[in-house]
Amino acid sequence: MTGSPAPHRVAVLALEGVMAFELGIPHRVFGAAMRDDLTPRYEVRVCSMDGAPVRSASGFTVAVDHGPEALAWADTVVVVTIQPDSPICDVQELPEGLDACFERVRPEARIVSFCSGAFVLAELGLLEGKSAATHWMLVDRLARRYPNVTVDPDVLFVDEGRVLTAAGAGAAVDLCLHLVRRDYGSQVANAVARRCVVPPWREGGQAQFIERPVPEASGVSTAEAREWALRHLDRPLSIDELARRARMSRRSFTRRFREEVGQSPAQWLTLQRVEHARHLLESSDLTVDQIAQRAGLGTGVSLRQHLRAVLGVSPSVYRKAFRAREATAGSAVPAAPR
Repeated sequence: MTGSPAPHRVAVLALEGVMAFELGIPHRVFGAAMRDDLTPRYEVRVCSMDGAPVRSASGFTVAVDHGPEALAWADTVVVVTIQPDSPICDVQELPEGLDACFERVRPEARIVSFCSGAFVLAELGLLEGKSAATHWMLVDRLARRYPNVTVDPDVLFVDEGRVLTAAGAGAAVDLCLHLVRRDYGSQVANAVARRCVVPPWREGGQAQFIERPVPEASGVSTAEAREWALRHLDRPLSIDELARRARMSRRSFTRRFREEVGQSPAQWLTLQRVEHARHLLESSDLTVDQIAQRAGLGTGVSLRQHLRAVLGVSPSVYRKAFRAREATAGSAVPAAPR
């Protein structure tokens, strides 16, 4: 009888001026991913460039347990947020020896940045010719400094396969959940989200800045209509029907929906249908046509088109890739293309 597969190894690099909140996100999210036998799916180690303590942006010093050897050990390396006025972000000056530290990273390892950590990856040349995300307040600076990087000003995170970048602190949580979903599927990612009490699904292309992040208090909300829609994805759902459920006019419902969710009702519905289909591909032996019907996507042809648009693969390839990963811990379900 064999034991549980080895956990996916994550090294979190703390640089001078590290933001304490973001430093704890990988351990909190990945640490909540457990197998049925309660063994961890991930092992997370926090390191610095030389193993010495680093000063955080919050006025206290972080004592780490590991040095640069953790970067060679890791399957995923995370560069967390640093102060925007640090030399890296301000004058494109990397700490001495950082490039040598990254030479230890294995070619097949994933590299992730949160917020201003994208400046580190850009200065190391890891974002050359790629799309990237950072906090909306830093977008212009990053784009100006690195013209060969396509900086997306709106999205929560960007998945380029091996290299992934997130916007602000909340988006770092979204990106970590996205990685759990890539590695182990939506059922595990949703369980992690429940343990962490965070939303289980915010697609990377969702806007990071909503004009009215907190809707005006009016006693009305689209939440009840959204909850109802999630229970009835197998049937046709019109905007007019959802508006009636919310006891609003179509125009008021659409406006309120954007204020609360950051997407149009149609965009949100399509993503929920694709996510439900993805869950059924992972957890059932239903045919593609049956899954399409249960997700409200109509036919297998429609499901194939939607899944290819979101993930770049067919339902059969996705199902095969997801089930194959059970045999080898940490191997990734196909990433969404940009």
